[in-house]
Amino acid sequence: MYLISTSHFSFDAMLKNSILLFLVFLKGIVFAQSTTTQRLEQAYNILKADSQAQYATTALVVLDANTGKIIFGRNENLGMATASTLKTITAATAFSLLGKDFRYETTLAYTGTISAEGTLKGDLVLVGGGDPTLASWRYEQTKESEVLNQWVKAIKEAGINRIDGAVIGEDSAWGTQSVPVGWIWQDIGNYYGASSSALTWRENQFDVHLKVSNTGVSILRTQPSTPYVKIINELKPGAPGSGDKAYAFFPPLAETAYLRGSWAVGIDKPGISLALPDPAFDVAYRLQDTLKRLGITTSIPPTTTRRLSAADQPAPKITKTISTINSPTLSQIIYWFNKKSINLYGEHLIRTIAWKAGKEASTENGVKEELNYWASKGLDKKAMNIIDGSGLSPGTRVTPLAMATVLFLAQKESWYSDYINSFPEHNGMQLKSGSINDVSSYAGYYKASRGKNYVIVININNYSGTGISKKLLRVLDALK
Repeated sequence: MYLISTSHFSFDAMLKNSILLFLVFLKGIVFAQSTTTQRLEQAYNILKADSQAQYATTALVVLDANTGKIIFGRNENLGMATASTLKTITAATAFSLLGKDFRYETTLAYTGTISAEGTLKGDLVLVGGGDPTLASWRYEQTKESEVLNQWVKAIKEAGINRIDGAVIGEDSAWGTQSVPVGWIWQDIGNYYGASSSALTWRENQFDVHLKVSNTGVSILRTQPSTPYVKIINELKPGAPGSGDKAYAFFPPLAETAYLRGSWAVGIDKPGISLALPDPAFDVAYRLQDTLKRLGITTSIPPTTTRRLSAADQPAPKITKTISTINSPTLSQIIYWFNKKSINLYGEHLIRTIAWKAGKEASTENGVKEELNYWASKGLDKKAMNIIDGSGLSPGTRVTPLAMATVLFLAQKESWYSDYINSFPEHNGMQLKSGSINDVSSYAGYYKASRGKNYVIVININNYSGTGISKKLLRVLDALK
């Protein structure tokens, strides 16, 4: 009896001690969270009181990455212009609906027949499959020289040594709408505002090299040479230290570009990058020029199916495909999409989502598929007023909480490691940044040294001045 009651007493004591320890542990967690919340509150209020934020709208939401619980939220349900943080939603949607191993295809084919002497009595046709990486310098296998060499090899292996026809860029798969509704005139025509195309080439951009003096700004050359484009130079010398304030006004399918703004002495880059007006034509032009230098001539200048259609000429009827080029995987594409914030990739991904769903490959259809997908995960469609795939449009509005919820849900997916690997590092955190006129934002993840994991979205719209991004990161220092 004595031994039994002693054991019983020991068990009760142990139970009481365990409960006491648990309560102390729980109190420590609550205290830590309360302290974090207080630090965030203080830091957020400092941002709101800053003179740059006097007429701005600010928002911040921090979730516990393990539970999804809101640790701190201010204006988290207010629709905000996202800038490039929208790419986090586009990327997550593409991973979910296309798969991390998805690849685009571009094919080289010909029409007509090949004579015994090696004359193709027909056309070479480059059929676009929406690949945004074709001839991109970012991947070893996609570089322009690699792609052209593969095509030349296929042409020679087909026995073609002369072409009684043309090289045609076939870009009809995605229709004629290449720029999302809502993009602004100042962006279109510059490399970051390059329009999407079913047959994209060298990320749809080319360079204009400039030289500045006290008397003016002159154009040295374009790289690569684009003799079919006329550039009207209205640039003026900028004040010392004013940097690059040059913009190209150059709509898709146009032949004349206007350079406006200023270019200052001392800029450490050779010039600016413009958007290709007609990438399908440019790729046909590059292949035909390459063949000409190798002695394989064509009888008709390069063209596109769009130009043939405008001239009431029939679309080419393919006889045989002689080469297929596969893009890098979606995981590789999204790595650069987020690391370098490539707007073109976002516009391709959102249109591809529609295309692979069997719909017309439009931005609007891609957004509908995107919203339907996240609605099936419990998000309110009304919290995401999305206009494009990249966030370049100032008209896109997403609530910080909706974006944070996408980031939280992404952690549960098989592709999450590839997803978070694409996020740049800012201030010791995995954050995608965003910046357009008077908009600055960050969205991503932070693993604190004490073992707490957070999902973060911070955003400011309509701020004044410069350097606001550093102040946003200073708010997030409260999590450290």
